[in-house]
Amino acid sequence: MDVRTSEVTIPVGQVRLVADLVLPADPVGVVLFAHGSGSSRHSPRNTAVARVLNGQALGTVLVDLLTPAEDVLDSRTAELRFDIPFLADRLSGIVDWLGAEPSTRQLPIGLFGASTGAAAALVSASARPEQVRAVVSRGGRPDLAGAALAAVRAPTLLLVGGLDEQVITLNEQARDDLPGQVELRVVPGATHLFEEPGTLEQVADDATDWFARHLAA
Repeated sequence: MDVRTSEVTIPVGQVRLVADLVLPADPVGVVLFAHGSGSSRHSPRNTAVARVLNGQALGTVLVDLLTPAEDVLDSRTAELRFDIPFLADRLSGIVDWLGAEPSTRQLPIGLFGASTGAAAALVSASARPEQVRAVVSRGGRPDLAGAALAAVRAPTLLLVGGLDEQVITLNEQARDDLPGQVELRVVPGATHLFEEPGTLEQVADDATDWFARHLAA
């Protein structure tokens, strides 16, 4: 697989965030990942999904949304990982950077959010309707996006484990609040973290199909 991998530093507001940018030879789009609570750009589940996306001509950006100092604070208090507006502002700043960076500025952008990161992705999509062309949520809490759901225009795929019953209900409610194209898919036999054999592969396949369809259009 012919890809170019680089560690980049992205200025967002008053901070600089470290990210892993992977671009295939002729990318049809780029997908920015929003990690869940307490996770980082090294999340094994998101890196596994990213590799599948890369294999289908989709660039990926895996980024630490918190600085090292903020991460230390959050590990003690957990106050930032659930601050959806704060995380969404960080994502929107990275979306703006992607739109200005020479290697990505011509590429349509998708957002992939896990857990609380899904809510931040949807809030960012509502704030950047011209730039964000598709959203995928894995085991997400889209309900935490609140009133921003009504302003999301990007086609949105909600992926939930079949054994994650409470989150299924929350995703059903969010689906009904999203005004644009939205689809809820339940992955049979999967719990919240999609650790069961074959379930994360299903997530990767569904996400790849969604982004390929809506970013390459």
